[in-house]
Amino acid sequence: MDRRESLKFLAIGSLGASALIVGCDKDKKTDEVSTENVKDEAKNDLYGRTPEEKERDAKLMKEQFFTKEEMATITILSDIIIPADDRSGSASDAKVPEFIEFMAKDQPSYQTPLRGGLRWLDIKSNKMFEKPFRDASKEQQIQLVDLIAYPDKAAKENAQGVAFFNQMRNLTATGFFSSKIGIEDIEYKGNQPNAWDGVPEDVLKQYGLEYDKKTLDECLKNEDRGKMMTWDA
Repeated sequence: MDRRESLKFLAIGSLGASALIVGCDKDKKTDEVSTENVKDEAKNDLYGRTPEEKERDAKLMKEQFFTKEEMATITILSDIIIPADDRSGSASDAKVPEFIEFMAKDQPSYQTPLRGGLRWLDIKSNKMFEKPFRDASKEQQIQLVDLIAYPDKAAKENAQGVAFFNQMRNLTATGFFSSKIGIEDIEYKGNQPNAWDGVPEDVLKQYGLEYDKKTLDECLKNEDRGKMMTWDA
């Protein structure tokens, strides 16, 4: 099982209602446009929120908790956790940073651990590379992440970083696999129309069966597919 598969099962087990609020969105990629899209999403009627919930969502969307620099670090980390591959886009393509920003406002208990973790990351990066994490090279960022991404191997001195990265990994997986991109990644087929073409011909032959004329005429008329049913007067 690869890393994306592991994160998929992690996310499916922890999806909550809030995760589904902002996940299914449009495909524009810039932070500015994405934030506006999320704000607009909170105002419409597409996801079945009560009027009170929508009012609260709209209020939260107008607020900004993380600084521009913190959002840049969150974006880098989320894309390290779920990078783009030949199957789907990255965490930032799925608007995971915006999801984490929303979660920090929706559930304030996230705020101190996340902000503290981001601070720890920059202090550690400054000690190792004399620059904040967001300004380090990709190789340096991976070198630092490797110190905190594997709890069983991490040094005790990096325990705070491990706890922070665990939380980031959980939020990234939840945000990604509740987004439009993530739902397509897991090939979720629910709530989609389909068409029944009957039992395949080779299967019928295997068991010595065939449809009778009445069934074919009344139940499997592909030429009638898409026609509106009418009732006899």
